[in-house]
Amino acid sequence: MKAEAPEHQSEASSTSDATRKMVTGSAWMTAGSITSRILGALYVIPWVTWMGVYSDQANAAYAKGYNIYQYFIILASAGIPSAISQMVADYNGRGQYLTSKRLYRSAMYVAMITGIFFMSVMYFGAGILAQGDANVVPVIRALAWAILIIPAMSISRGYLQGYNWMAPSAISQFIEQLLRVGYMLGATYFVMKIGSGNWVLATAQSTFAAFIGAIGACLVLLVAELRERREIDELVKTSHGDQDISTLKLIGQIIYRAIPFIIIESGISLFLLIDQYTFPVIMHMTGTYTKLQVNTLYALFAFNTNKIYMIIVSLGTALAATAIPLLASARAKNNLAEIQHQIEKGLLLFYFVMIPASLGLSAVAQPVYTVFYRYSAAGTAVMSFAAFMSIPYGVYTVAAAMMQGISENKKMMTYLGIGIIIKFILQYPFVKWFTGLGPLLSTAVAMLIVIGMVYGTFHRRYGVHFSEMTKPTNQIIIASLIMYVIVRVVMWGIGLFISPYGRYTAFFSLVPGVAIGGIVFAYLVLKFGVAEYLLGPRINVLKAKLHIK
Repeated sequence: MKAEAPEHQSEASSTSDATRKMVTGSAWMTAGSITSRILGALYVIPWVTWMGVYSDQANAAYAKGYNIYQYFIILASAGIPSAISQMVADYNGRGQYLTSKRLYRSAMYVAMITGIFFMSVMYFGAGILAQGDANVVPVIRALAWAILIIPAMSISRGYLQGYNWMAPSAISQFIEQLLRVGYMLGATYFVMKIGSGNWVLATAQSTFAAFIGAIGACLVLLVAELRERREIDELVKTSHGDQDISTLKLIGQIIYRAIPFIIIESGISLFLLIDQYTFPVIMHMTGTYTKLQVNTLYALFAFNTNKIYMIIVSLGTALAATAIPLLASARAKNNLAEIQHQIEKGLLLFYFVMIPASLGLSAVAQPVYTVFYRYSAAGTAVMSFAAFMSIPYGVYTVAAAMMQGISENKKMMTYLGIGIIIKFILQYPFVKWFTGLGPLLSTAVAMLIVIGMVYGTFHRRYGVHFSEMTKPTNQIIIASLIMYVIVRVVMWGIGLFISPYGRYTAFFSLVPGVAIGGIVFAYLVLKFGVAEYLLGPRINVLKAKLHIK
C-alpha cells in the first residue's frame, strides 16, 4: 500500500496542476474580456461630445450596423475557436500533436472561405440589410472589411487555447480594442472637428476601426505563435497514434463541432436583430412617430444603455466563468457531485456580483447617463429600467455557457428556439404598450423562460439543489435592496445641492453614491456571512479587522 502513495500523490498533483491551469486561463480570459468591455464603453464619452447634436442618430446607425456585424461574425467564426480549442486539446491529450497541427491548417482554409463569403454578403447586401436606410449602408460596408480577417484571428486564438496558452488571446483582445478605440476617436475628431463635420462619414470610420483592431490582434497572435513554434515542433516530433484523416474530413469535424456553439452564442445577437428589424415597423404601425423619433428611441435602448449595462454583465459572467472549465472537466469524468457543486457555485458567484451591480446602476442611472452622454430624462428612465433587465441577460449568458460545459448543446438550442418564438410573440404588444422599454422587457421575459428551462435541466439531470441556494441568494437580494434604497436617498440628497445637468457635476455626485453603495453592500454581505460562504474562510480576516461579528 505504501508503494502506491507516490503514484496517488502524482495523480493528485496532476489534477491540481490541471485545475490551476484552467483557473489561471479563465482569469486571463476574464481580464481580457473586462478590460475590452470597459474600453468599449469609455470611448463613448468623447465620441458623443464630438458628434454633438448628431450623437443619437450616429448611435442608432452605429448600433444597427454593429448588430448585423456581430451576427455575421458569429456565423463566420464564433463557434470555431471553441470547437478548435476542444479538438486541439483532445488530440493533444492523446499525444496526436501532428493531427492537431493539421487541424489548425484545415481550419484556416475554413476561415478564408467564410471570411470572403460573409464579407461579400455584408458589403454587397448592405442596402438590403440596412432596410433602405442610406445612413446605415456605409456603416455596414465599413464593418464588412473586418470579417475578412476575424475568422482567421479567432481560429488562432482557439488553437493557442487548445494548448492552454490563454495569455496571447487575452492580450490580443485588449490590443484589438485599444487600436479600435484609438482609430475610432482619431477619425471622429478629424472628421467632426477638423474636416467636413459629416456625421455619417465619422460613424462609418468609427466602425471601420474594427478592421484596424483586428489587424493589431492578428499581429499579437502571430508573434505568440512564432514564440511557441519551437515547443509545438518538439511536441509534434513526439506525436504518436495519428490517424490518416483527410483535410476535408477535418474541416467537416470542425463545422460539426462548431454548429452548436454558433447557434447558442448567437442568442443575444438574435434578440438584438429582432429589435432592430421589428421596432421601427411596430412603432410606425402603432403611432405617428417620425423617423428621427424612432431612431432616437432605438439609440436609447439599443446603444446608449446597452454599452453601459453590458459592462456589469461581463463582470458578473466573468466571475462565474471561472467555474465553467472546472465544470467541463467534471463532465468529462462523469462526476455528478462536482458538476452540481460547480453549477451552484458559479450561479451564486454571478448573483453576488450581478444583482448588486444592476441595482446600484439603477440607483445612479441619472449621473451615469449624464457622464457618458448628456442629461436626458428619457435616457435616465431607460437606463434605470435596463439595469434591472440586465440580470436575465447575464443569467442567460452564464446558463448557456454552463449547458455547453456539460455538453447539453441540443437542449440549449431547443430552449433558445423557444425563447426566440416567445420574443416574437411578445414584441408587438410590448412595443405598443411600452414603446422604447418594450424590446428590453420582451427580451427579459423570453430569457427568463429559457433560464427556467435550463434550471429545470440542472435540477432533473444533475441534482442541483436550488432550495439550498435560497438562503445565500436571499441574503444577496436583501443586501442589494438595502444598498439600493440608501444610494437612492443619498443621490436625492446630493441633487438638492449639485446640479444634475452637467457632466462634471454628475461625475462628482456619482463618486460618493458609488462609494457609499459599495461600503453598504460589503458590510451587509460580511455581516450576513454570505461573503464567507462564497469566497471562503479567508474573508474572516477582513471581518475581524472591521470588527464585524
